[in-house]
Amino acid sequence: MTNQESIPLTPRPSGTPAAEVTLTEAQIRVLLQEAHPDLAELPLQFIESGWDNALWRLGDSLALRLPRRVIAHALIQNEQRWLRELAQGLPLPTPAPVRVGLPTSEFPWKWSVVPWLPGRPADICLPNDTQGPVLAAFLKALHKPASSEAPEHNFRGVPLTIRQGTIEERMVRLEQSTPGTLVPEIYTVWEQALAAPPEDSPTWLHGDLHSRNVLVGDKGELTAVIDWGDITSGDRATDLAALWMLLPAKSARVAAIEAYGPVPEALWQRARGWAVFFGVVFLDSGL
Repeated sequence: MTNQESIPLTPRPSGTPAAEVTLTEAQIRVLLQEAHPDLAELPLQFIESGWDNALWRLGDSLALRLPRRVIAHALIQNEQRWLRELAQGLPLPTPAPVRVGLPTSEFPWKWSVVPWLPGRPADICLPNDTQGPVLAAFLKALHKPASSEAPEHNFRGVPLTIRQGTIEERMVRLEQSTPGTLVPEIYTVWEQALAAPPEDSPTWLHGDLHSRNVLVGDKGELTAVIDWGDITSGDRATDLAALWMLLPAKSARVAAIEAYGPVPEALWQRARGWAVFFGVVFLDSGL
C-alpha cells in the first residue's frame, strides 16, 4: 500500500468544486476507529474525488464514501435510507451501504462503508453490443412506483420544460463557440420532447446515470451501477436517456428499447430529449 498520509480529499478533475472539508488518511483512520474499529487497520488507498464525495478503497472488498461538500450530506443520507432496500430487486450490483459513520467533532457529516465493486467507468471501457437488454432489464427493475416518502429532486425526473431555459442558453453558447455542433435533428428531437405528454406515474430513478456512474468489465459486460446520491422519484425518461449515452451501437439501443417493453411513444420522446439535455450539458461544461 502506498503512503496516503499527506493526501487530502481535494485531488479532483479540473472543474470539480473544491472540497469544503478535507481529511488525511490519519484522520480517516480515527473516524474508522471510533465508528468501526474492526475496519480501522485495513489497507486504505485514495481513489478519487468526485463533485460531491471522495472514494477511498478499504481492504480488498470495501470502500469509503465521504462527503466533501455540505450539499452531499443530504445525498449520502438518501443512499443510506433507500439504496439497501432498492438494491435487493436489481439485477446489477450497487454500492448499497453496509455500514454508516456518524458525524463527529472531526467530520460534520454522515459517511458510508460500501462494497468495492469491480469494473471500470463506461467512459473509458465501453459496453459491448450485447448489453442493451442488460441495461434495459436493470432500468425496468428499478422503475417501480416510488414510495410517497421518496426523495424529490429539483433537476432530475422533472418535466423538461422546467429545464428548458437553462439548456437553451447552453445551446446558444455552443452554437457561438462551436458552430455546427448542434445539427437540425438535435433541435427536432428537443422540440418533440418538450411537446410530449408528461409522465403521470412517478417511479424510482437513479437520476444520474451517465458513463462515470456505470462500471464495465474487461469483456464489455455491465458490472455495477454506482453513485446513487441523486436517487429520486420522477419521470423515468431521465434514466432512459442512458440508452443513448451508454450504448455506442444502434443495434444495442434498439435491443434495449425492445427489451424494456411496450410503453407510450411519448416516453421515448422525452428520453431522447433528456439525452439531448445531458449531451449539451456535458459538452458545454467540457468546453
